[in-house]
Amino acid sequence: MPMNLKDEPASKTTFGFSPTTKPTPAAAPAPSSGAADAPLAGDRTIIHAQGIGPQMIALARYLGKTEVHTYAFSVAANTILSLFPFIVLLLTLSRRVFHSAAMEAVVGEMMGSFLPAGQKFVMDNMKLLVHPHKGTQVFSAVMLLVTSTGVFLPLEVALNDVWGVTKNRNYLHNQLVSLGLAAAVGALAIMSIALTAGQRTIMTWVFFGHTDNRFFSLVAFIVLKFFAIIAGILLFFLIYWILPNRRIPARAVLPTAIAIGLIWELAKYLYILALPWLDFRAVYGPFYVSVSLMMWAFVSGLILLAGAHFSATRYISSTGVVTDPLEPEKVEA
Repeated sequence: MPMNLKDEPASKTTFGFSPTTKPTPAAAPAPSSGAADAPLAGDRTIIHAQGIGPQMIALARYLGKTEVHTYAFSVAANTILSLFPFIVLLLTLSRRVFHSAAMEAVVGEMMGSFLPAGQKFVMDNMKLLVHPHKGTQVFSAVMLLVTSTGVFLPLEVALNDVWGVTKNRNYLHNQLVSLGLAAAVGALAIMSIALTAGQRTIMTWVFFGHTDNRFFSLVAFIVLKFFAIIAGILLFFLIYWILPNRRIPARAVLPTAIAIGLIWELAKYLYILALPWLDFRAVYGPFYVSVSLMMWAFVSGLILLAGAHFSATRYISSTGVVTDPLEPEKVEA
């Protein structure tokens, strides 16, 4: 007996859908990026996995991503390109602007403190470039401006990723922010050098000029390290706080900046201890200094990105809310 379609009940469905209603499309998945799933405007993401254990697991997974290593290598390459013009600029300011031999000596010592290898080779050659001809000085300033923007461009993309920001700044806006950060880094360096040099002058007066002793050298080394570490912490803080394309609470990144500044200093000494086993000289010959600095810059980039991811994860886990980056007034101060 043939089936009469007219007798079919109205509630009869075909392939799971009612013939009188349209299928409901599946909800689009929220975009995933960085430390947590980034919400759309006005959405809130609750982070259920709290505690140091889940955060460290998330951090290990983050550092295992290919794009993280790409960001770190890009930052390392541009850091090496900007390092030498930066040193020339500091030496020029110390010698030609402040006319201070003490500040010039502190520049050499501070760069020796920051660099894990080839300190004497780098500083001896950089001092040769500081001469009355203005061409080299102008070229160093221009190169510093160009390469500093290359450092901060991939960093902004990486930090936007860990904070769940899906829209990066446009090129011009990024250049302005990068130039501002480069100026802040230069100001931090000059201030740290000036304070260290001033401390040396005061100590020389206190010791009545008798500076050739172990106690004076120890105190001078401690003060130099103190100002260098403070400058490093402030540098990490400015990067974490300003570079992402959203308002970040200062309290969300300041503890991480302090921890990363100390970890970075400790990692440098561990890297120096590992250099004899790495033996770059045997593989790269006279270019081992550049390779050593490049590898250290890459490790520093990974440390910086790890701190950014941890601060974002820690803040999101503690608050349970990812606020809308397009509405900064909702972000806690």
